Amino acid sequence: MIKVAIFVDIQNVYYTVREAYGKNFDYNMFWAKATANRSVVNAFCYAIDRGDQKQREFQNILRAIGFNVKLKPFIQRSDGSAKGDWDVGIALDAMEYAEQADVIVLVSGDGDFDLLVNKIRTKYGKRVEVYGVPQFTAATLTHEASQFIAIDKTFLLN
Repeated sequence: MIKVAIFVDIQNVYYTVREAYGKNFDYNMFWAKATANRSVVNAFCYAIDRGDQKQREFQNILRAIGFNVKLKPFIQRSDGSAKGDWDVGIALDAMEYAEQADVIVLVSGDGDFDLLVNKIRTKYGKRVEVYGVPQFTAATLTHEASQFIAIDKTFLLN
């Protein structure tokens, strides 16, 4: 059976899906498609922890689906700007699991991941599937992916 490792950039998916469609991403539908006839090595969702109840409930739903949820604290800087992204953490985890999986699934449109996707394909010879909202996914990322899967109405909650 094909082994898959999944990496979901929750912030990126949330904001791009909301901007494009005004709806929420259907994690159950995504899980069903990404794991069909595959063995899951590991599946991670990366989020910023703001500590509110609604967010904790969402994280519990993700865990019930089968995801490991990784959290980073939300950091508000004194100048009013905020910090809270998982790019380096996602890249490190994807590199670690690239040796164990046949397919790497990345859910993000962030062009910063194009180098990661290229490295996993060329160094490890692995298939990399990228899921993203077409109009908000970097062209460099779709170019580097083995396959780009558009997040469209199929992957939206009603």
